Amino acid sequence: MSVQHLSVPAPDGARLAATLVLPDTSPGPHPAVLIRTPYDRAALLPEAAGWARAGFACLVSDVRGRHGSTGDFRPYRDEARDGTAVLEHLLATGACDGRVLLAGASYGAHCALTTALTGHPALRGVLAAVPALGPGETAREYGGAARLACRVGWWTEHGGTSRPRAPRPHRHLLAALPPTDIPHRLLGTTPPGWEELWRAPERSPLWADLPRARPPLLAVGGTRDPFAAHTLDLARAWGGPVRLLLGPWGHTLDAPDPGAALAGRRIGACYLAWARAALDTPPSGRRALLAVNASGAWRRLDLDAPPTRGVPADLERTAFLADPRDPVRSDPDGGESAATALAHTAPLPGGELRGPLRLRLTATTDAPDADWSVRVLLTPADPASAYAPRPALLTHAIARHRHRPGRPHRLHLRTPPVGAVLPAGSRLRVEIAGHHWPAHARNPHTGADPARARRLLPSRRTVHQVRLYLPWHPAGTDPVHPDDLLQELT
Repeated sequence: MSVQHLSVPAPDGARLAATLVLPDTSPGPHPAVLIRTPYDRAALLPEAAGWARAGFACLVSDVRGRHGSTGDFRPYRDEARDGTAVLEHLLATGACDGRVLLAGASYGAHCALTTALTGHPALRGVLAAVPALGPGETAREYGGAARLACRVGWWTEHGGTSRPRAPRPHRHLLAALPPTDIPHRLLGTTPPGWEELWRAPERSPLWADLPRARPPLLAVGGTRDPFAAHTLDLARAWGGPVRLLLGPWGHTLDAPDPGAALAGRRIGACYLAWARAALDTPPSGRRALLAVNASGAWRRLDLDAPPTRGVPADLERTAFLADPRDPVRSDPDGGESAATALAHTAPLPGGELRGPLRLRLTATTDAPDADWSVRVLLTPADPASAYAPRPALLTHAIARHRHRPGRPHRLHLRTPPVGAVLPAGSRLRVEIAGHHWPAHARNPHTGADPARARRLLPSRRTVHQVRLYLPWHPAGTDPVHPDDLLQELT
C-alpha cells in the first residue's frame, strides 16, 4: 500500500487535511471510498488500509476545524459543501476511476449522507453506520425529550476545539440549572454551537431530501445504539435501493458476544460484499436483516410493516409522584422506584419481536407539560422459580407531551427497533415514570424547555390504561442462514 497526505482547498479557502491510501496490487486507477470524520483521520487509517487491501483507493479526511484541517468546527453546518470539495479533489488525483462510495459512522455518516444528497455523478453508494444525522436528532428523542449526559459529554470534549479535550468529570454538575449552563461551568466558556443545538428542529432538513436519493444505501444500526430509531427511519425514507443491517450492537458496534454477532463474520466482510455489489451489479429493492438475539440468529425484516399484535397491560400501580428533585434514574442504580406506574401483560405465546414497539397510554397529570419514560422488560414464564432469570430490559422510550392539567390524555410512544425471542408463557412488564435522569434532562413541569429550565415542580400522575402494539412474528420464521448473510446484502 502507498500513503499520500493531501491538503484539499475548501471553497472559502480553508484547508482540509486528507490521507489517501492506495492498493499496491495494481497501478490503478481504482474505485474509491471516501470517509470524513471529526475524530482524527489517523484513527481510521487501519480501516482505510482494509479497503486498500480489497482493491479500493480510500481517502480519509478531517472535517473543517478538526485535527489537521483549518477553519472553524461548526458541527453539522459545512459538511455538504466541504464533502463535495474533497470528493472533487479525490477525482482530480487520478487515483480514482470515477466511481466513489461514501462511508462513515456516527457523525461521519452525516458527512456521507449530506454529500450524497448533492447528487454528484461519481457517487455509486452510501454506507451509513450508527448515524448521528443532525443536531436535533442528537439533542432530543422522538417527541422532544432532551438528552443530557451524552450531550454534555460530547460538547465539552469536542465543541469549539480542533482536538478533543480530556473528558472531564461532570456527573456532579448534571443537576445544575439551567442544564444549558453546564458546559460553561465545566469549561469556563460555552462551546460555539451549543446554544443553537437546543433551538435545532427535532429533524434536520436532510429528511426532506432522502426520498429523492437514488444511490444504493447500506444502513447499519445497533438495537442498543441511541440512534437506532433514526437508522430504521433512514432506511425507510431513502429513495434508492436499501440494505439495512440491525444487530445487537451499541454506538461503537460492540456486542456482548462479538464473535457471534455476525454469525462468525466480521462486519467488515458485510461492508465489502455490499460495496462490491454496489459497483458491479447495483442492488435493487429494499431488504432488511435483524438479529433476534446476540447469538447470530438473523431474520428478514419488513421495513414497512406496522406492529401486528395489540396487547393490553394490566395495571398494578397507577398513581405516582414525578418529582424532578428526586427523579427516577437512568443509570443502573435506578431500577424500580415508587415514582413509577407498573403494568404487565398476560402470558404471551412463544414468538419473536422484530421492530419497534408502540405504546398507547391514557394518563392524567396536573402539569401542563410532562415527560413520560417507559421501560419494557421481559419477565420469565415462572418468575417465582428459584432458577428463573431476572426480568431483562428489552427497550426504553421517552417522549414529552403537552397536557390539559387534570384531564385524561392519550399518549403514543414508539421504541427503537427490538430483536428478541419471547419464550412461551413469558410476560412483558411496563414501568412508567416521569423522568429518566441523567440520560435526559428533568422535565420541570412548568411548560419550560427541560434543557433551559430554572425552576422545578413536582407532578402528580395517574395512568388509566396501557396497551402495547408488538411487532410479533412466529418463532423461527423468515430465517437467514449464516452462509447467506452476505448474499442478502447484495
